[in-house]
Amino acid sequence: MPITILLADDHAMVRRGLHVFLSTQTDMKVVGEASNGQEAIEQAEKLQPDVVLMDLHMPVLDGIETARRLRMLLPGIRIIVLTSFSDQDHVIPAVRAGVKGYLMKDIEPEDLAVAIRNVHAGQAQLHPAAAGQLMHVMASSDIQLEAQDTVRTDSAAYGKVQDYEKLKQPLPREETSPSLDALTRREQEVLALIAQGLSNKEIAVQLVITEKTVKTHVSHLLDKLGLADRTQAAIHAVKNGWV
Repeated sequence: MPITILLADDHAMVRRGLHVFLSTQTDMKVVGEASNGQEAIEQAEKLQPDVVLMDLHMPVLDGIETARRLRMLLPGIRIIVLTSFSDQDHVIPAVRAGVKGYLMKDIEPEDLAVAIRNVHAGQAQLHPAAAGQLMHVMASSDIQLEAQDTVRTDSAAYGKVQDYEKLKQPLPREETSPSLDALTRREQEVLALIAQGLSNKEIAVQLVITEKTVKTHVSHLLDKLGLADRTQAAIHAVKNGWV
């Protein structure tokens, strides 16, 4: 069965271009189009597509509110945002609304097809810039939690006197297996740059290696860490304090 897709964008030329390209993919089928958020919801309820590929800035109902309502009405639907914006004010609300993919409109056609397949299979797909915004927010949240932890008191041991010995100890991290030591030095460098939101091409320039070599390192580090994609790798690295 092909992956059924609903396109939602207020620009007819964008919808046309996407429709033409996706029609060349033997495992995909565009079942409908919408020019605004409200139409997208109506079409989704009627057509029950596997994936909704939509813009964020649409008339009547914007993409974030559309995604939120779609997730409530059709919990099993996969939503991918295809936009020109990668700033925090767009990325974070979209992720919170339940989108599984956040891609930029300059994406290569074949990469878009791969992303659609991955999202349909249950994986999250984030453009490096979007992943970087998400990492920044997560890191900020960790700092705030650590700050709150340092003012806790242990009244049972010291009767409302701060337990300074505990404050000196680092906060426990999640147990990870395998550890960062399982990666080679180069793989660690690639992981750090992934967590900063760099694309494979940008990593290649930074490390003065080919993009093909970067892809090989990414594949190896994902296998060693038991992760599905670079987004999970970036989140994993930040949560464990590796970057």
